[in-house]
Amino acid sequence: MRRLVTFLLLAVALAAAACSHPERLPSVPRADTARALPLGIPNARFFADADVTPMIQEGMRSLNKEVAALRAEGKNPTRANLPTAYYLAVSGGGDNGAFGAGLLNGWSETGTRPEFRMVTGVSTGALIAPFAFLGPPYDAALREVYTTMTPDRVFRARGLSAALFNDAMADTSPLADVIAKYADAQMFAAIAREYNEGRLLLIGTTDLDAQRPVIWNIGALAASGKPGALQLFHQILRASAAIPGLFQPVMIDVELDGKKYQEMHVDGGTIAQLFLYPPSLEANRLLKRKRVAYIIRNARLDPDYAMAERRTVNIAGRAINTMLAASGHNDVMRTYFVSQRDGVDYNLAYIGADFTLEKKGEFEQAYMQALYQYGFDQAKAGREWHKLPPTFAQQPASPGY
Repeated sequence: MRRLVTFLLLAVALAAAACSHPERLPSVPRADTARALPLGIPNARFFADADVTPMIQEGMRSLNKEVAALRAEGKNPTRANLPTAYYLAVSGGGDNGAFGAGLLNGWSETGTRPEFRMVTGVSTGALIAPFAFLGPPYDAALREVYTTMTPDRVFRARGLSAALFNDAMADTSPLADVIAKYADAQMFAAIAREYNEGRLLLIGTTDLDAQRPVIWNIGALAASGKPGALQLFHQILRASAAIPGLFQPVMIDVELDGKKYQEMHVDGGTIAQLFLYPPSLEANRLLKRKRVAYIIRNARLDPDYAMAERRTVNIAGRAINTMLAASGHNDVMRTYFVSQRDGVDYNLAYIGADFTLEKKGEFEQAYMQALYQYGFDQAKAGREWHKLPPTFAQQPASPGY
């Protein structure tokens, strides 16, 4: 990622002014952002910074479906005796997603991996999330994606002129092909079936026009039966990994009052690199049941020391990477505090300081394969989960506690 950031900054430094750029339809008017419904599906997405009532309503519908599914199995559930709800949140991290893929596969090998009531994903975590949501039958495909990936299967560099004449330094059409191959109609139908039994798959993107975090309800999209729903699913996955400036944004068509508009969506990590649920949605007030959250941070959480050269591009690139690392750390802390407030059992996995292999380039196969194996071995040995973020774990206990 550091090399990509440096490349972008160099390109921008060489660009004097923008002469032309790709055309687009008008953006949704500011006052109508929330009224725009892709494919006309009212619960296809939620704005994470808005009134959480629609998300609460979706959660209650999910609960009713879960109860109905349990009764169909001959059980007699009540809200007082519902089984434990397991949640999974998978962060961004680019090629470091190999860690999360390995961890999930190693977890399956132990026979202790639960079925998650809700899975959320951002950026590379969004690409992992559908596989994780559908469980061990999709482990082989997940392993294949993250151990055979190469740069040419993710992007095509456009050259320095793209800083002047295009919307990003790289074309992600190769990634779109990978997404279409694995996130196929069969996977989409399986997601719809699980959604109809009360399970939720949520993917985060950023609406760059509105500067708002968007949570896509993939199960509702899959179960809608709308023409174009599968294509929109592909767009959402591609958008969630669209690092602004580096990878091209994804234009999502919407119609409002008979007029056509386009929304520009980019990497959900622009706002948050992982999410469990919006903090304003206080889960402990909605339902009394045991809840366990697993957080996979596809990155290290210790400082990445490196001597910075006294050159503008290097300093700016190092600063951007520092901001991204700080943002990821803050997301981990936020999910911890929210889970503690709501009585959710918290479990965090991240790339430890004991993984020392340095990569030679982005999406380098040898690096990703080694990181996949590291995550796999951590899970197999039962060393993957931490009850505290590392900042807390390293602090001595206060007197009296």
